[in-house]
Amino acid sequence: MDGFIPPVEKADETVPVTDNEQVWLNVLHKMDETWAELMAQQVALERKNAELEDAHTFMAGVFDAMSDILVACDTTLRVVRTNQAAERLLLPAAAAGARMGWLKDLIHPSSPTAAEDVAAAMARRQRLEDREFVLSTVNGPLPFAVNGAALYDRRRPSGMVLVARPLGELRRAYSELDRAHQRLKEAQTQLVQAEKMASLGRLVAGVAHELNNPISFVYGNAHTLRRFASRLESYLGVIHASACAAEFSRQRHDLRIDMVMSELNGALGGIVEGAERVRDIVADLRRFSSGAHARGGIFDLASVAHTAQDWVLAAGGRPVAVTIDIEGPLEIDGHAGQMQQVMMNLVQNAVDAMEGIETPVLHISGRRQDGRVLLMVRDNGPGIDPEIAGRIFDPFFTTKPVGKGTGLGLAISYRMVSEHGGTITAAAHPDGGTIMTLDLPDCPPAPSRPEGRDGL
Repeated sequence: MDGFIPPVEKADETVPVTDNEQVWLNVLHKMDETWAELMAQQVALERKNAELEDAHTFMAGVFDAMSDILVACDTTLRVVRTNQAAERLLLPAAAAGARMGWLKDLIHPSSPTAAEDVAAAMARRQRLEDREFVLSTVNGPLPFAVNGAALYDRRRPSGMVLVARPLGELRRAYSELDRAHQRLKEAQTQLVQAEKMASLGRLVAGVAHELNNPISFVYGNAHTLRRFASRLESYLGVIHASACAAEFSRQRHDLRIDMVMSELNGALGGIVEGAERVRDIVADLRRFSSGAHARGGIFDLASVAHTAQDWVLAAGGRPVAVTIDIEGPLEIDGHAGQMQQVMMNLVQNAVDAMEGIETPVLHISGRRQDGRVLLMVRDNGPGIDPEIAGRIFDPFFTTKPVGKGTGLGLAISYRMVSEHGGTITAAAHPDGGTIMTLDLPDCPPAPSRPEGRDGL
């Protein structure tokens, strides 16, 4: 203050402060505190403003990075915000951010959902979930699946944000999901089948082992008796031709020796035939229970199919019309003997299925497709019953009469084909009958084939 001279402080002397001076000191102190608080608030405000700008930039980047179309409108359905995907795809005349105009300008007249539906949902404070819209785009009207949620300002609706995705992408995603689900179901079915095969394989291995020795004994002794029978017949012929034949005539008649000798060979032949059949069943059981994969090589599946149908039809005893439509050689890498057995099983089953058909027709076709070899065996029989379609590859399941089949043919074929990296399926043909399809990996081209593999 002008003319004010502060008092001089002396040692060991307290300078008195007047009331006015104390007031001014308090005012200055409060001003310092207020200034410090203002500075702290300014720093905090600037920091929060920077964070808000960062968040705004981040959200803007997220919106623009979205491949889906994003459109925000207010309660009057005036467009207030879009992302870059919307600006690129929607009509250029309307794609200008806040100058996009009205939501109804973006919706094509053919759209099943209109702007009025959006306004009604906003008024009811409801969401839009997977509603179909047709939007006007640079590529013309396109269908979209749209989801919408209301925007709020202090708990009052202030607009709605819509997110649209082309229905083509959704349908493609659903199709891929459906295909993945089908592959999962097929893998699960194959896994169950493999576990079933493994469990039955252990059981069958023990049964086959126990049956093998007694059947071999019966089979060997039956052949021995057939050789002995011819010797006995020669011996009896000598006795009956001797001078003492009259003494044995009555016993020869009473014991019906002539009938016994005439039927002995037939009885022994039946024993041998039955033993051979049981032997074949045991061989099938042992093959079914074996997990070993035989070493093979490159061979032509078409040639195997021709041979199989020749053998089966030659032993069938009734004429069957055959049509073969195989596109060139079908070379695969595997075991020709096993595939021969598979093809004979398929052809035999087809012939058996046509037993009551007046004009049986067998059709065998094959081709290469997408790195696979497909071979189909079709008959014109009554077709496969849908109720048993899922069981035909189960071991010991058969629809044939007793003595006609063991139910192991398709089970063994299924296993062999699986060991070759393929599948075998059965289906009813649209024109009638059943079609069995072999799907196996195609043989790699000659330069990439493994060395040291020889065909059979």
